[in-house]
Amino acid sequence: TNDNEIAVCNLGSVNLAAHTNEDGLDLDKLRKTVSTAMRMLDNVIEYNYYSVPQARNSNLRHRPVGLGIMGFQDALYKVRLPYASQEAVEFADRSMEAVSYYAIQASTDLAEERGRYQSFDGSLWSQGILPIDSLARLAEQRGTYLQVDDSSTLDWDSLRERVTTVGMRNSNTMAIAPTATISNICGVSQSIEPTYQNLFVKSNLSGEFTVVNPYLVRDLKALGLWDSVMVNDLKYYDGSVQPISRIPEDLKALYASAFEVDPRWLVEAGSRRQKWIDQAQSLNLYMSEPSGKKLDNLYKLAWVRGLKTTYYLRSMGATHVEKSTMDDTSRANKLSAVGGSYQALSTADTGSAPKACSILDPDCEACQ
Repeated sequence: TNDNEIAVCNLGSVNLAAHTNEDGLDLDKLRKTVSTAMRMLDNVIEYNYYSVPQARNSNLRHRPVGLGIMGFQDALYKVRLPYASQEAVEFADRSMEAVSYYAIQASTDLAEERGRYQSFDGSLWSQGILPIDSLARLAEQRGTYLQVDDSSTLDWDSLRERVTTVGMRNSNTMAIAPTATISNICGVSQSIEPTYQNLFVKSNLSGEFTVVNPYLVRDLKALGLWDSVMVNDLKYYDGSVQPISRIPEDLKALYASAFEVDPRWLVEAGSRRQKWIDQAQSLNLYMSEPSGKKLDNLYKLAWVRGLKTTYYLRSMGATHVEKSTMDDTSRANKLSAVGGSYQALSTADTGSAPKACSILDPDCEACQ
């Protein structure tokens, strides 16, 4: 951004859950989706309405887009991997590698068809430096203060050569947005987030309604455990399955919610993704009882693992909630428990002022 240009954000997100089955990623389907998404985002640049000429100048000159993912937790459910596991970290690595490869490949295809972006010459792309290559440059600067897995599975050498010879249509290709709004529309988990709660209440113009994790319900039904007592237990424990003794340990691990997953696992998975992303990811961290020491250790780990940024740090505030059940035949009609009322560490009082894009609003629809 300068006097002549205002940077513009052109975001889109792939529903990773729709490209995952019990056998893993459907790479052919993912390739087709990413290719289509990159073409559509490039079209957005061309046909968008620009309120100021500086925004139009910037967008047409550099043609940046940010393709990301959502439904990561749903994808883990499909392949039966707990978020807090090395296998989930590996899945994060391989899935983002595929998105990165296909996004860059699609941008070179568009460059061949429509031409390179105007400021391509002299860019890192023109020098054959891909996101994974920038990791080596960072290691040179940091020395031993960088510990990142640099494994790969796809043919990056041939793609690197194509980038330097054909060029790129877009100066930037990938960014993982929060997707708080569009993930609700698609009915999947937000972005790269772990499940916030297995049971919660949604509100819209039609009123309030209770939502239960459908994957959890499916598994409990398969074990013959889905009954009115289980419903009451989930209400009592605010959707947490950890205190419910009759739920098997493997399901407790699979359906651990955001505050039950050690935040270091989120950093480890984020580190594996970051090496494939030319921009950054909106990585929220969850800590039920934050302290100076815990925060120091966590953010030092994020730095050593090569993360460019983190997003919100969310903490848990204890409140007393009285819950009532709908079935008189259940084990109790009224249950009182300590529950979780979650909030970001930093908040803003918006008052009656009109809504405007703000970094303090994680659910801003402009960034979804």
